[in-house]
Amino acid sequence: MNCKAKLLALVTLLVAMEVAAQSNSSQPNPANSPPKASPRENYAGDDACRSCHQDKVKSFHQTAHYLTSRLPDKNSILGSFSPDANTLKTSNPNLFFQMEARDEAFYQTAVEGVQPYLSSRSERFGLVVGSGGKGQTFLFWKGDLLFQLPVSYWREIGWVNSPGYRDGVAYFDRAVIPRCLECHGTYFESLAPPPNRYRQTGFVAGITCEKCHGPGRAHAERYASKAANVASGAAILNPAQFSRERQMDLCAWCHAGHGVALLPAFSYVAGEPLDKYLELPQLAPDEAVDVHGSQVELLKKSRCFQSSTMTCLTCHDVHLPQKDPVAFSEHCLRCHKSESHPKMTRPIARDCIDCHMPKQQTNLIVFNWNGRKVSPEVRNHWIKIYPEVSSSPEKQNQKQ
Repeated sequence: MNCKAKLLALVTLLVAMEVAAQSNSSQPNPANSPPKASPRENYAGDDACRSCHQDKVKSFHQTAHYLTSRLPDKNSILGSFSPDANTLKTSNPNLFFQMEARDEAFYQTAVEGVQPYLSSRSERFGLVVGSGGKGQTFLFWKGDLLFQLPVSYWREIGWVNSPGYRDGVAYFDRAVIPRCLECHGTYFESLAPPPNRYRQTGFVAGITCEKCHGPGRAHAERYASKAANVASGAAILNPAQFSRERQMDLCAWCHAGHGVALLPAFSYVAGEPLDKYLELPQLAPDEAVDVHGSQVELLKKSRCFQSSTMTCLTCHDVHLPQKDPVAFSEHCLRCHKSESHPKMTRPIARDCIDCHMPKQQTNLIVFNWNGRKVSPEVRNHWIKIYPEVSSSPEKQNQKQ
C-alpha cells in the first residue's frame, strides 16, 4: 500500500471513530440514568382506599372478585388437611396425592409406587386461585417460574384432579401464563421468557379497587389533606360514568374469553378501548359459546341487551357479594311487568333468573374424578327462553 492509500485509510478510520463517539455521547449512560419508573408507582393499594371508603372496601373484600386469588393459609385453602380427608386416590392404584400442613406451610405430595419402592414429590402451595364458590385450584413456585398443582378442590366433591389433568398421572409441569393471572389478580410483573416467569415480590393477588378504578395514589393524596381542592377533580376513575362501550370493555377484559394479547399483560387501564390491548375472538352468529368466561359475548346475544342501554353494571354491584337469584329478578321488573308474563297464570316476580338465565355445565372446566368426568355449572348470561327449563316439572308446579 502506497503512502497516499495509507493516509486515506487513516482518515477514514478517524472519521468513523468520531461518528461512533458522537453517537455514543448522545445515548444515555445507564450508570448515570435515573432509575426506571415502576409501572405500579401511581398505585396506592386497598389500604389507602379503606381510610375513606371503609364500608365499601369491607363488603368488596367478601366478593368473588376480591377472593379470586390469595396467598395460602388455613382460611384461604378450603380443602381439608385432616388425616381422614387429605388424600386423593386416583385411577392408578400405585399413585395417590396427599395434602399436608407442616412448618406453617401447605404442600401437595404425589406418592407413587409400591412398598417398599415408593417415590414422592412435594410442592408448596404458592397461590390459591378461585373464591371457592365452586372450587379452587392452586399454583406453586419453582424459583421464579409459576406452575399449577395437580390437585384442585371442588366444593361439591372435595379434592379432585386439576381441570384438564389426566387421572392417574402425577403432572407438575403446567405453566401459568400471564393471561390467566391477568383475570385472577391485579398485578404480576412478567419476566418472560419463558412465559410463566414472574417477579416473586410486588405482585397483587385478587381483584383490588384499582383494577377497575385505575391508579389511586393521586386521589388518595389529594383527599388526605383537609385543604383538598375538590374542584380540581377526583383523580380517580369511576366506571359507572364510563360510556356503555367502555363499561363493557372493562368487564370483557376478563369475562369475554381468552383472547390474544396485543400489548403486555396488566398494561390495560380501565376506561381505555380494550381492542388496543386484547384481540377477542370474533364469533359467528350461530357459533356456540361456553358459559364459563364468556359472559359478555352471551349477554350481547340477548334481546334485552340489544334493545336497551343495559350493561353489566345494570344488574351487578361489584362492591357487594351477590348470590341470590331472586334479588336479580328485581332488575328484570324495571322493564318487564310481572302481571303480563305470557305463560304464567299469576304475577311472577321471583324466578326470572333461574328460568331465563339457567345454570349450565361448562365444557371448559372438566375434572377427572372417581372414573368419570364432571364439570361445574355456570350461569348462562344469554337472556332468552329456555324450553327445557320452563317446561320442567318444578317450573310447571309454579304455574298452579
